Order: sequence, then structure tokens, then C-alpha cells
Amino acid sequence: MSAAVAHLLEMPAKLNYDGALWLKLLQTLYPTFGKVSGVCEIGAVIACLALVAVVRKRRRAFRWTLLAASCLAATHAIFWIWVAPVNTALVPLSPETLPANWERWRDQWEFAHAARAILQIVALAALVVSVLTELPTTARDSEERPGLNEPGA
Repeated sequence: MSAAVAHLLEMPAKLNYDGALWLKLLQTLYPTFGKVSGVCEIGAVIACLALVAVVRKRRRAFRWTLLAASCLAATHAIFWIWVAPVNTALVPLSPETLPANWERWRDQWEFAHAARAILQIVALAALVVSVLTELPTTARDSEERPGLNEPGA
């Protein structure tokens, strides 16, 4: 989630950069983001889908966990539909070969990353809620749920 949130926090400043500077960032700063966070984001989707399977019989937790998994999967769709084409089109260019409509490409890239960050924040919140829905609210609730008071449960 950190890379997507970093993009979101950087966005206001980057929308004011000229084409040459924005392209330079795209070419030099962000390749590492993909190599590290890309792997982590795939792992997050897999882990979340596994969790969906584990909690499938716990109705309240299942819904929130499924929402989280859906948000994480949507972030990948956004990347491949809107971000990757910009990377493919612009990363090989130089400031001199940047197209006249480069701002349209920039906006597509920046706002797609912003949407990804928001979806990842929603996913994290949904996972937290899925855990909270499983917590007993009273001592009586914990007595009615066998295993919750036992070590390792």
C-alpha cells in the first residue's frame, strides 16, 4: 500500500511539473516502485483471497474480507488498463519526443494511481472491520464462542 499512497501524496506537486521533469521522474524514480510493490501487491491479493476462503462460513467477516479482496483485485485491473499503457508509451521517450498531449497521459497515470491508493485504503479498512466484527462485544459473547478464550485461538 505504501507505493500507491506515496503516488497519491506526490500527485499535487507533480501535476504542476513541466513535461521534462515529470517524464524524468517516470523514467528514474518509479521503476523500483514496481519491482518491490508489484510483488507485494500480488502477494496481498493472494493472501486476501486465501483469507476469504478461510472466513467463508463467518458471514460478517466474509463480506468485509471479500470487499477487501475485490478492492485489491481492482487495483491490479486499474494498473493494467490505465497505468501500464502510459508506462509503455512514455518511458522510452525523451523530453524532446514527448507528445504534445503528454498532459493527458500524465493525468491518466496520476489519477489511476490515486484511485489505486484509495482502493487500497478501503481494502485495509475492510480487513480491520472484518476482524472487529469477530471480536466479542461482551463477556457473554466470548462464552458463546468456543475457542475464543483458549490459548492460540
